[in-house]
Amino acid sequence: MRIFISSVQKEFAAERKALGEYLSGDPLLRRFFATFLFERDVPSSDRRPDAVYLDEVRNCDLYLGLFGDDYGWESKDGLSPTHLELNEATRQGKTRLIFVKGAADDAKHPKMRALIRSVGDNLVRRRFNSSEELVSAVYASLVRILEERELIRLGPFDATFCRNAALDDLDPDKITRFLGLARRGRNFPLPEDTPPHEVLAHLNLLDKGRPTHAAILLFGKQPQRFLITSEVKCAHFHGYEVAKPIPSYQVYKGTVFDLVDQAKDFVLSKIDLWVGTREHGTQVPTKYEIPQEVVAEAIVNAVVHRDYTSNASVQVMLFKDRLEIWNPGSLPPTLTLEKLRGPHASVPHNPLLAEPMYLTKYIERMGTGIRDMIHRCREAGLPEPEIRLDGGSFVLTIRRPATGSATPSGAGQDPDGQLESRLESRLESRLESRLESRLESALAAKVMLAIRPQPLGKAVIAPILGHKTVSGELHKQIKRMVEGGLIEPTIPEKPSSRLQKYRLTAKGQALLVELEKPGGNT
Repeated sequence: MRIFISSVQKEFAAERKALGEYLSGDPLLRRFFATFLFERDVPSSDRRPDAVYLDEVRNCDLYLGLFGDDYGWESKDGLSPTHLELNEATRQGKTRLIFVKGAADDAKHPKMRALIRSVGDNLVRRRFNSSEELVSAVYASLVRILEERELIRLGPFDATFCRNAALDDLDPDKITRFLGLARRGRNFPLPEDTPPHEVLAHLNLLDKGRPTHAAILLFGKQPQRFLITSEVKCAHFHGYEVAKPIPSYQVYKGTVFDLVDQAKDFVLSKIDLWVGTREHGTQVPTKYEIPQEVVAEAIVNAVVHRDYTSNASVQVMLFKDRLEIWNPGSLPPTLTLEKLRGPHASVPHNPLLAEPMYLTKYIERMGTGIRDMIHRCREAGLPEPEIRLDGGSFVLTIRRPATGSATPSGAGQDPDGQLESRLESRLESRLESRLESRLESALAAKVMLAIRPQPLGKAVIAPILGHKTVSGELHKQIKRMVEGGLIEPTIPEKPSSRLQKYRLTAKGQALLVELEKPGGNT
């Protein structure tokens, strides 16, 4: 935006120079504003100065008037250039900013006093006594203009409107599913048939009727269309460092709920799972080498508390000896790395994003996340999670058990069946890995293995996979496998029946048998 600075040049030579230098040098303002100064920007020509001035006023976006003691030379109509320029800016409907030098006007030229009084009836005037005060006042006024025109934001990122997004970019079904989870999880007061607009308003997810960034991240049809880097990148390395080729690499997209579920499934499908026996009950005990709750908490924290203004994405990297989760951002000023390990207040980076995640029991709001992970890792016989800040990212490292270690701590003692159970777990893990490679989806592999013993419905499959609800990705993978002939519905004539279950087809059974053979899918 072009700013025309109007004043008596001789009287305000120092102030005009200071303003020009400041506005062209400030890192923020120079991105949005360019200034016109006659003495700097107009070469010698045969045009009258007053004609040049008025042309520049017409071409500017903002008129900035400096009024002092002198009125300036007068035209045949008895008006000074400053007065003529103000009149032209008013006729053109330009934004006008007026700054008056001095606290009193008694010593000013009578016509300048009259001009100041006339301006005061229509515009806000600000007083200054030095170049420093003028620069400060102009800065505050220009920042206010940028905020009013929604070119910069001063509030939290998740609370500001998402540019170019409309209510049609939100998925009503996702809002309805959220309502069901929130009512069951935290006794959310709105009924499940509440119109989406009312839900969004209740959660403060609208800015002047437009969806905020938080609304798009929570319920958007395609969140990454507006927030490209909100995706989560997951990679599995067989060694100890990042190295190509990468054995398994996935980039997950979707809402924050989808991202958390998908990234968690990726990690759990790659780490070892201990499977016990039915010696002490009908349920077979299982335990991941890294507690499932720790994996979930670490990923949720990264997705919910990251800096969404960053061009980086959340990265989940599984190595032979550790799980590393990188998320863009830093700690709020009131927290330190050491404070995170002890009792501390909950200070969410994205408060409007965190609230729905709390209502659906993905997170708590007590600032206990890191301490819970520390406690669960200790119970599992693992070192405490390591946290550090690295190059603008918050990095959480969870150590895996040493290769070849015995049954995870707390998994129970079973001298007669322990070796058999570990072997069974290894074979199952190897089958799942081969199946994932064939299907190109960890979730699809887990679904096939879940329904292998008996047909199951989606509502039963979801908790087996560690999901709180039937996600959009689960719907997608089941549909894909049905179309591929690997699984089939038990009630094909009623595809939407609440009693619908899925079972392996002959083709699906044959695929598992093939992959169970030594060297299968190699």
